Amino acid sequence: MFGILNIINTLTLIYPKTEKKPVVDTFFNTTVIDNYRWLEDDRSVETESWVKAQNKVTFNYLNQIYYRDQLKNRLANLWNYEKIGTPFIEGDYTYFSQNNGLQNQSVIYRTIDNSEPEIFLDPNTFSKDGTTSLGALSFSKDGKTAAYSISEGGSDWRKIIIIDVVSKKQKEPVIVDVKFSGISWYKNEGFYYSSYDKPTGSELSAKTDQHKLYYHKLGTSQEDDVVVFGEKKSEKHRYIGGYVTEDNRFLVITAQISTSGNKLFIKDLSEEKSTLKPIIETLESDTYVITNKASTLFLATNLNAPNKKVVTVDFSNPTPKNWQDFIPETEHVLAISKGANYLFANYMVDAVSKVFQFNFNGELIREISLPGIGSVAGFGGKIRAKELYFSFTNYNTPNSSYKFNPEDGSYQTYWKPKVAFNTDDYISKQVFYPSKDGTKIPMIITHKKGIELNGKNPTILYGYGGFNVSLTPSFSIANLVWMEQGGVYAVANLRGGGEYGKKWHNAGIKLKKQNVFDDFIAAAEFLIDNKYTSSEFLAIRGGSNGGLLVGAILTQKPTLAKVALPAVGVLDMLRYHTFTAGAGWAYDYGTANDNKEMFDYLKGYSPVHNVKKGTAYPATLITTGDHDDRVVPAHSFKFAAELQEKHTGKNPTLIRIETNAGHGAGTPIAKTIEQYADIFGFTLFNMGFKKLPKNLQNS
Repeated sequence: MFGILNIINTLTLIYPKTEKKPVVDTFFNTTVIDNYRWLEDDRSVETESWVKAQNKVTFNYLNQIYYRDQLKNRLANLWNYEKIGTPFIEGDYTYFSQNNGLQNQSVIYRTIDNSEPEIFLDPNTFSKDGTTSLGALSFSKDGKTAAYSISEGGSDWRKIIIIDVVSKKQKEPVIVDVKFSGISWYKNEGFYYSSYDKPTGSELSAKTDQHKLYYHKLGTSQEDDVVVFGEKKSEKHRYIGGYVTEDNRFLVITAQISTSGNKLFIKDLSEEKSTLKPIIETLESDTYVITNKASTLFLATNLNAPNKKVVTVDFSNPTPKNWQDFIPETEHVLAISKGANYLFANYMVDAVSKVFQFNFNGELIREISLPGIGSVAGFGGKIRAKELYFSFTNYNTPNSSYKFNPEDGSYQTYWKPKVAFNTDDYISKQVFYPSKDGTKIPMIITHKKGIELNGKNPTILYGYGGFNVSLTPSFSIANLVWMEQGGVYAVANLRGGGEYGKKWHNAGIKLKKQNVFDDFIAAAEFLIDNKYTSSEFLAIRGGSNGGLLVGAILTQKPTLAKVALPAVGVLDMLRYHTFTAGAGWAYDYGTANDNKEMFDYLKGYSPVHNVKKGTAYPATLITTGDHDDRVVPAHSFKFAAELQEKHTGKNPTLIRIETNAGHGAGTPIAKTIEQYADIFGFTLFNMGFKKLPKNLQNS
C-alpha cells in the first residue's frame, strides 16, 4: 500500500504535447499571441486526439489513488435514497417526479382519482447511456396534450416532442434546433418557444446572437411556425422569451441583449387584431409580469428598486409612469410567486429565506413560520389551487417538501428523504468577514460537530460571484461525504451575486470584477486565520463563472490553496464573447473590444493570459464536458495547455474531460458520482492524505 503511494508521490507526470500554432490578435495597438487557438475547433481530429491523450494521463493518475473507489462507493450508498418531487395537477391527472435512488434521470409519474401511479415519461429510456435528459414539460390548458424538450449529451440545443396525454403517443414530428427556451401554451391550440437560426460551422461553439420567439400551431409543420418576435436584423436580442398568462388573455415577451436587463412587451390575445404593446423599451431593469387580474397587471421589477418590488398597472397604459407600488421595496431582496389566489414574497435575509403571504388587495396575511433557517422555494401554483407546496433545505438538512394550506397558513410534511446520516451531527453557521476594501461579506461554514480548529482540516471553499446569482443554503450528498471525512465546506456570498440586490451585483462587474476575487481571497484568509484550515489543506472550487473565479485566484495567488478545482470555467476573457451566446455575458464582464481600459482590465486577470512560466501552481484538476455549448470547453483546454507548459514543481495540473456531457444540467447520476469521487480523491491525495481522513470501510 505505502509503496504505491510513494510511487505516486514521486511520479513525474509526462503531459501530452500541445503544439503551439500562434495566432496574433491586436487590441488597441497591443498584440496578443494565442498559441492554442486550434483547440477551439471542437470538430477537428487533432482536438479529439488531444482530448483522448489528456484523459489518458488524467485517468492514469486518478486510478492510482486507491481510496477513490471507497469514495465512489460511499457516494453511491448515500445517493441511493428515494427522491420525490412535489405534485402538480394538469387536466385529469396529478403528476410528480420520482427517482428510486441511483436512476440516472428522474421519472415522471401520474395518477388519477388516487389510483396506483403509472409512468408517464421515463427519461432513462431516451438513450442507452442515460445522457439524454428531460428539459421542459408543459401541458395544453385542458391537460390533454403535452410538449416536452430533451437534451442530448448535455447540449443546450433541444428537441420538442408533442404527445397525446392519454395514450402517450407522439402526435406530430419532432421540433428541432430549439435553444434557451420554455414551452408556453395558448389554450389547446399551440405553444410559444424560442431559438436561434442554426449556426454555420460547429453547433457547439459557433456564435448565436439573434434569438427569436416562434409560435407552433398543432397540426402544422415546423417550417410554418410563425416568428412572433426577433425577426428584425437591425434589432438583435440574444435572449427572447414568451409566456401566456394563466387566463389565456395576454402574451408577455421579454427581450434581452445580455443576462441582465430586459425589455418587456405585451399583447392582448383576446383581440384578433391587437398589436404588441411596450411596457418597458429600455434595458435598465429586470422586470416581468407575475400575473393579471382582468386588465390589471402585477409586475416584479428592480426599476428604481435594486432589491425588487411588486407594482400594478392597467394594460391600457402599462408604462412605468403609471405604475403603482403594491409590495414596496425593502432592505432585503425579493422573489415573488403566486398561487391559490395569493402572492408570496420570499425575502433573502443574509442569504436565508423569510416568506410573507399577501392577498390581491395588497394586504399582508401572515409571515409563514418556516421549518428552520435555510432556503425555501415553491408556493407557486394555479390561481384556483386549494393547496400549495414548498421545499426547504440548508447545508445539513436534505431537501424536504411540505403541503401548505393557504387559508390558515398551516402545513404538513409531504415528503422527507431517508438519508443514511444524522443531521444533528453537523453544524452550519454564518460568519461575516471583511474583504480587502472593508466590505463585510457573509460566508456559511458547515462541518461535523467537534472538529478541532487546528489548521489541518481538509476544506473546500466554494464561490461564484456573478450574474446576480445568489448562493443560498442547500443540501448535497457530495458535500456530506466530504464532511464525513472531517472536511469543512464553506460558501462565500461574494459581490457580483444577488444576495443583496442589484447594488451587490453591480459591485462585482466589469471594472469592479477584482472585488469578487478579493472577496474570495479574504474568505480563504478568514478560514486560515481562524484555524479551520491552512493553505496546505485548502481547496478552492467553482463552476462556470465560478470556474473563472478559481482560475483568477490560481494565477493571482498561487500559494493561497493547495488544490484548485475550476469546473466548466470562463477562462479566456479576451475571446469568451465570440462563442455561442457568450456575448450576452458582457453586462458582467465587458469585452476586450469595448475600449482600451476594458481590454487592459480583462487581460490583467484573464486566467489563460496570466499563467506565468516558472511559477509553482496548486495541484489543479480542471473539469469540463466535450458537449458544453454554454461555456465551450476550449476555455478549459487552453488553460490546461498553458498550465502544463509553464507550471513548475511536483503538483499535477490535469484536465478531466467528460465525453458526451455538457455544462452540467441533466448529467446522469452515475457520471456525477464518478466525477465527485475523482474530485475528492484528487483533492485529499494532494493534501497528503495516505488514507481517507475518516475510514469509510465501516461506513
